[in-house]
Amino acid sequence: MKSDSFFFNNHKPLIIGGPCSAESREQVLQTANALKASGSVHLFRAGIWKPRTKPGMFEGVGEIGLSWLTEVKHSVGLPVAIEVATPNHVEKALEHEIDVLWLGARTTVNPFAVQDLANALRGINVSILVKNPINPDLNLWIGAVERLQQAGITNIALVHRGFSAYGNQDLRNPPMWQIALDMKRHFPQYPMICDPSHICGNRHALSTIAQKSVDLDFDGLMIEVHPDPDRAWSDAEQQLTPDAFSDLLQKLVWRSAQFKEGQLPESLLNIREQIDHIDDELLMLLAERMKLADRIGLLKKEHQITILQTERWNAMLERMTSQAKRLGLTDEFIKRYFDAVHLESIHHQNQIMNG
Repeated sequence: MKSDSFFFNNHKPLIIGGPCSAESREQVLQTANALKASGSVHLFRAGIWKPRTKPGMFEGVGEIGLSWLTEVKHSVGLPVAIEVATPNHVEKALEHEIDVLWLGARTTVNPFAVQDLANALRGINVSILVKNPINPDLNLWIGAVERLQQAGITNIALVHRGFSAYGNQDLRNPPMWQIALDMKRHFPQYPMICDPSHICGNRHALSTIAQKSVDLDFDGLMIEVHPDPDRAWSDAEQQLTPDAFSDLLQKLVWRSAQFKEGQLPESLLNIREQIDHIDDELLMLLAERMKLADRIGLLKKEHQITILQTERWNAMLERMTSQAKRLGLTDEFIKRYFDAVHLESIHHQNQIMNG
């Protein structure tokens, strides 16, 4: 078995569009023809097998839908992509000349499942998209890519679709951008694609999330498109019509990652130099702060006092948050920053008391 090669790095930005689920031959071809006519899509996506959270939900049309995608490939002229979760899915997809396979969030979270797929793909020339795991675990995402690398897969792209979170959220899967940025730094050779459809869970916030990913130098978008989203068999709230999809793409502001040669402003170099100096000073101040934490650790050890002093910590955090507002810093940033400082301080004191 083999697959035609679709090289992700040949397209920037890489635009992937298509329905959450393939529902019928007519729906698939109607969507594909509309996207082809728009001239903005490089890869057509559709779910054939749908891993669902609860039994009884629509789980995809199955193998019959693969022939519809083969028709999209040959008649419409768009390369096609589907999600695979088992070695049997891989076999059936390649028999139908599917160009790109993707590992979904529920698969990436399971190293056993990823290894089974890597074994099935060994020796096959195929392009693979790897979505982030459903929970915010960078190492699981890295591990999935490394298993594919060990199987000889070289044409890989990463898909950021957000992470599950408990409780009511404005977004279906909060993006937790830092994890995606850390992954992008870990594998700079692979494109990072944003999937705002799954991050948002609704069509109203799509443009905002898409633009933010572009501003963060992501390499493309995967967006769900359906000719009649309100009647979609799965994830109706987050899908766009072909016209709305084209409108979203036209309104995005695509930015360059680098200044053109000879255009780097002298003022920017000066600002960056100032930032470097301030960062150096911050490191020195943090080191001095930890020396004070060591002295506190010695006193606590001498007087048999616990390391964690909750009232003191809460009071300090409240004071810092109040000052931060006046300085134009967000509560979220200050809390995350001082949480990290506090954890390092606890580590230092623990070394003093128990080392």
